[in-house]
Amino acid sequence: MTALRRISYLWKDQQACNEYTTGVSLHSHTNQSKETLDFLANLGAQYRLLRPILHEAERRSRERHNTPVNYAAAYWTPPLTPRLAFDLESRQIHNLGLMPLVSITDHDNINAPMLLRTVASARHIPVSVEWSAPYGGDQAFHLGIHNLPSESGAAWMKIFEEYTANPDEAKLTEILAALHALPNVLIVFNHPMWDLYLIGCAKHKQRVESFMMANGEYMHALELNGLRHWEENRAVKKMAQQWNKLLISGGDRHGVEPNANVNLSTASTFTEFVHEIRYEDRSHVLFMPQYAEPWKHRILESTLDAIRDYPDFPQGSRHWDERVFHPDQNGVVRPLRELWPDQKAPSYLELGIKAVRLMGSRPVAGGLRMAWSESRELRFALGEEIV
Repeated sequence: MTALRRISYLWKDQQACNEYTTGVSLHSHTNQSKETLDFLANLGAQYRLLRPILHEAERRSRERHNTPVNYAAAYWTPPLTPRLAFDLESRQIHNLGLMPLVSITDHDNINAPMLLRTVASARHIPVSVEWSAPYGGDQAFHLGIHNLPSESGAAWMKIFEEYTANPDEAKLTEILAALHALPNVLIVFNHPMWDLYLIGCAKHKQRVESFMMANGEYMHALELNGLRHWEENRAVKKMAQQWNKLLISGGDRHGVEPNANVNLSTASTFTEFVHEIRYEDRSHVLFMPQYAEPWKHRILESTLDAIRDYPDFPQGSRHWDERVFHPDQNGVVRPLRELWPDQKAPSYLELGIKAVRLMGSRPVAGGLRMAWSESRELRFALGEEIV
């Protein structure tokens, strides 16, 4: 008999899918997501070679174009369109011999599922979103809100936007209680142990504790994130035990690698899957082979995906500078390509892009991958026992 709560690894157990009919892909992003440019600053902090390149880019933008680099207002979008993302996630699950259910959760908008509902093969996709809900005055928690009612999805987005503009923690509890009251909606606390806003590990844990004290009864599951490292997911597993919460998959894909974990299910619709989680307290998380790769290597690959060119993609998604947006001199946010003279990136910036891409070349990437390999003990730290 299948355990109600289980974690499996496909590279260890090729038979893990045998008792199931469906694979569920949760938490992935498309070009409808607006992503901050913090990763550039993080790369500069990690790799000294890139620091002078970034500083030079900031100086020339300020002096030559009279446009200071504004990381707060600038953003990038992932390369995959909603259709490409849906097909990528579906294909991985089909390859497991399972029927795919895909829930795309872009940041703070439901554009992707609404667009996909016009495509015959994706018309049953749930209306889902990753809501960045401000909390504690210095950060936000990312909540996966899956399977919103189609007829009220836009109205819910308005509610989220109003709270985000004027945060009030009592109001947040009211919103989550109202979502919880909808029987077919699934609320997931995404990557809860990630100090994404760099407020400090201790303070972040305090904020999580406070949030769960007020809202834990409305969290249907905690996410084991496919793009976060083993140690952090171990901490999420302990958190789930502390709060008696179900663990659920969430790949958090931003690039072109499919989600590194999925849920195994016997549901034939996404609503049936929600009922497995919420009312049957049943979740089987399957980690895919890509999760066994060194974490730093995977983060580098995801970063490289953001700055690669894809000549076969639809117009507007092919080149990296079509997918990065920044205010012009008048404050109008436009693609970088439109801000360059003759729509050509400055040579110094192209050199910087080439330097980053070099890290993904076969000889360099192979050496880094070996250097970043984790121990066997760390790889299997989550365990396969009932959780």
